[in-house]
Amino acid sequence: MAAAAITRRSFLTGREARSTTIAPPGVRGGWLAACTGCGACVEACPTSIIGLVEARPALDFSTGECLFCGECASVCPEPVFDPAAARTFSHVVAISDACLTHSGVACMTCRDACPEAAIVFRPRIGGPFVPELKASACTGCGACIAPCPAGAIAVSQPTGEAVHA
Repeated sequence: MAAAAITRRSFLTGREARSTTIAPPGVRGGWLAACTGCGACVEACPTSIIGLVEARPALDFSTGECLFCGECASVCPEPVFDPAAARTFSHVVAISDACLTHSGVACMTCRDACPEAAIVFRPRIGGPFVPELKASACTGCGACIAPCPAGAIAVSQPTGEAVHA
């Protein structure tokens, strides 16, 4: 029997760890099938967010962010990466109702961590400002995920211009 994957954050918050597998930037659709699982991209990643899941590269934003440096693509011996798309993800992030602002706690950690200023805070009467994601500015780098004290930020598919908490 396989042991259930549990992270420190999921243990402390009582929520299950997310199991979304995210490929490094520049990997398109069926291209990942060419991956041999050599692990060269894992060793090359300067932020150590790439790991192998079932012999395929997968990102773990709970430990850091993607810098879009292209090191994973440059060391890969197989035709897995699309050079034209090396600085893009097909996802953005979403802020859930677990955000501390819904409990009346003022927190702007995600805004401070976002290198693209894609998270802004909208004023509201009678409570702390509420985070709002500008989807068009979000690169999906994951810089806001690890610092969130409530674990309220996760990867999501883009749905529109603004995503409210």
